[in-house]
Amino acid sequence: MGKKQKIVIIGGVAAGPKAAARARRLLPEAEITIIDRGELVSYGSCGLPLMLQGMVPGLDALTSTTYGLKRDLDWFHHEKDIQFRIRTLAEGIDLKRGEVSLLDLEDGKSYKLPYDQLVLATGATPFVPPIPGMDGEGVTVLHHPQDAVRVHRKVKEGANRILIIGGGLIGLEVAAALATPKRQVTVVEREPQLLPGLLDPELALLVREEMETNYVTVRTGEEVAAVETGDEGKMMVHLPGDRLEVDLVIVACGVRPNVTLAQECGLAIGSTGAIAVDEYLRTSDPNIYAAGDCVENKHLVSGRPVYVPLASTANKQGRVVGSNLAGLKETFPGIMGTGVFQVFELNGGKTGLTEKEALQMGYPVITGFTAGLDSAHYYPLHGHGVIKLVACAETKRLLGAQVVGPGELIKRLDVFSTAIQLGATMEQVAGLDLGYAPPFATPIDMGLHAVNTLRNKTQGWLHSVSLREFKELLDSNPELLILDVRTPEEVEDNPLSFDNQLRIPLYELRGRLGEVPKGKKIITVCQLGIRGYEAQRILTGAGFDDVSVLEGGVYGLPKSMLEEGCL
Repeated sequence: MGKKQKIVIIGGVAAGPKAAARARRLLPEAEITIIDRGELVSYGSCGLPLMLQGMVPGLDALTSTTYGLKRDLDWFHHEKDIQFRIRTLAEGIDLKRGEVSLLDLEDGKSYKLPYDQLVLATGATPFVPPIPGMDGEGVTVLHHPQDAVRVHRKVKEGANRILIIGGGLIGLEVAAALATPKRQVTVVEREPQLLPGLLDPELALLVREEMETNYVTVRTGEEVAAVETGDEGKMMVHLPGDRLEVDLVIVACGVRPNVTLAQECGLAIGSTGAIAVDEYLRTSDPNIYAAGDCVENKHLVSGRPVYVPLASTANKQGRVVGSNLAGLKETFPGIMGTGVFQVFELNGGKTGLTEKEALQMGYPVITGFTAGLDSAHYYPLHGHGVIKLVACAETKRLLGAQVVGPGELIKRLDVFSTAIQLGATMEQVAGLDLGYAPPFATPIDMGLHAVNTLRNKTQGWLHSVSLREFKELLDSNPELLILDVRTPEEVEDNPLSFDNQLRIPLYELRGRLGEVPKGKKIITVCQLGIRGYEAQRILTGAGFDDVSVLEGGVYGLPKSMLEEGCL
């Protein structure tokens, strides 16, 4: 027998164990060792907010297999023939000798471990902003299972005034998990909107309203200046012109790639600050691979390097690395930056580029904001939501999609992610053969309806205004006429409070055209936008020359839209 291949993997949470498991299936004789400084391995960190909410019974659920066994050291040893060395710190890498310097955190002894191939799956480190008082006893992050245990204990002991620094995905998921009518949960975000890296402002407003409806106080455009801990552990959070007394502060300001080992041994670091890898996920050293939250990726729309740490990416990359450890030459193409979330009754997410990102990159952008139903209107469990599409006005190629609403929207986002990754145009997406039955979709799926709406806009049939444009018109044009073409019952259930309204149901509009004044800018409004478009076409055909539709209709209209600075 020849020499056994020695594979050493640093990092035992997501990408590392996945690479090890794949490599073991392909290399039954290899020696595979995973190094991790912690005690808990291969856990589902994305489930930590669910654990806080009580939907996941405990840590065991986050470390179990689909068939009920715990993924602990014995499981990895007996089922996978993979050796774990926990409570072990990787202190350095000798590229020439092919050795990793290790420190046993239990007995303090240092030793060397040789490798033929090395995998860096060192993950990321929570970013804690340099704010006075962040080292206090009542301040924590939510990154490791023990952080969740700490938060759960604090809440159980009576921490009912909780402040979360950061309005990104983790911050909102934690807020949604902890909020109750009797608990004061406040989210502070320094950007002017929630989810600033994920959604454009009009969709973020819908998320904000969902949070505030469910007992979460949202403060955007503000920064925490200091956290002061007084007697008996009581804390005072200092904000611009305000102070809040709280029992617990949770820092959710994102993460930074853990690249110390890579930097110190001379591996190339990318422009985003994460480890640079090639299409095979090799680092600048051909014997070292890297995967997961420590790695820089190529964005498949822009072609630019990005840092978007996601568990889905880490696991996919782990599989690619495992294949390449066995010599398969498998490639990882890059990412779309697809991220999804659920807060309370709201689902949402993004794939590709937002409008803001596309404009910053110099694309000639055209967008569409459409509301729709996720199943037949007569199906008793139907839901609704909004879809925003971003496309290149010249090539008609889709660049990005965003969704928000209580309906089944993630299915649509995945379709858009696939189409955009394959370079599809609007026309190509509109022709997709998707499944239809009343419980699952409308005859023309809401995603395809959103594409057709954007096509109508590019072809000149649909003249519409975005929420931002609508707000600007309300502020600047006192002669603006808002034509509400909903039924009287719909208006009674949800009346609009705008000035200069005219209410004519669509089914009466053709016979009442004489009531609509000419010479005014007219915005047609309905529930979803479909009847608004019909009304615009009727009026345009009758000689009205300045008629537009409010994109998204009433369903897509945030109640707070009229507030100063909300868009």
